[in-house]
Amino acid sequence: MCRLFGFRSIIKSQVHSSLVHAENSLGPMSLKHPDGWGVAYYLEGIPHILKSTERAFDDQIFHKVSGVVSSQTVLAHIRKATNGNQNILNSHPFQFGPWVFAHNGNLKKFDLYSQKLRKEVDSELEKFILGSTDSEIIFFILLSLIKKKQPLKQEIISIDDLSECVEELCSIICSYSGPLYSGDDNDPKENHLTFILTSGQNIFGFNGGQSINYSTFKSLCPEREICQYYNNTCEKESQNGDKVNHLILSSEKLQGENIWKPIPKGSLIGVKSDMKLINKKLAVTFG
Repeated sequence: MCRLFGFRSIIKSQVHSSLVHAENSLGPMSLKHPDGWGVAYYLEGIPHILKSTERAFDDQIFHKVSGVVSSQTVLAHIRKATNGNQNILNSHPFQFGPWVFAHNGNLKKFDLYSQKLRKEVDSELEKFILGSTDSEIIFFILLSLIKKKQPLKQEIISIDDLSECVEELCSIICSYSGPLYSGDDNDPKENHLTFILTSGQNIFGFNGGQSINYSTFKSLCPEREICQYYNNTCEKESQNGDKVNHLILSSEKLQGENIWKPIPKGSLIGVKSDMKLINKKLAVTFG
């Protein structure tokens, strides 16, 4: 299965150590997930995306990009293909307007209903599906549902509206694929719909079967004496509604000072522009 990494922070942060050097970071993980990579980051509110079909560990572009990127919002992905060929159109993240999406999952017997599933996409958006993955269709179905709530150029969405969109997304997908997998073994042959979605101003992670973790605080911040933004939230567990300085989402618990917690199955974790932590259990069926 694929691997995800994303963060939103109140300050611009570099991502080199998180993507390349830390134990369980995306670079070393790409040895087992060799089918391409992508990094999205926001500058002046605009998403910039770089992708490759090469294995991230061997790709000097990946190493160079991860060493240069500094942004408040970043989303990265390494791919192990389950549906769709290894080409640049099938590499994540996918982007439309301000929205960027990366998926870690699988839809069982996708080829049997892929064209029917594609018809669930808004007619004005369907032509922008360029690849052959289940992930890209999932993204555009989600965009279609968001579009019913608000214009897609609008970067902020209410948690209630997003929750309804994700619940309806899962309902649509499961009507074709069957229920999402309830086991704890991350079996890659089963149904999974885990993803990260961001518009730059917000970021959300959803556990749709494949495990994903989040972190909002550190055991001890190494920059506590010099960072002008340091406060007690940097080293204190955050509750729903608390304001945080950063939210990190990752398939793997990365080595270092960050304290990690698993996102429960069916839960949505995120922050909006006010950096208040959102932790919501959705009405999603697991079989």
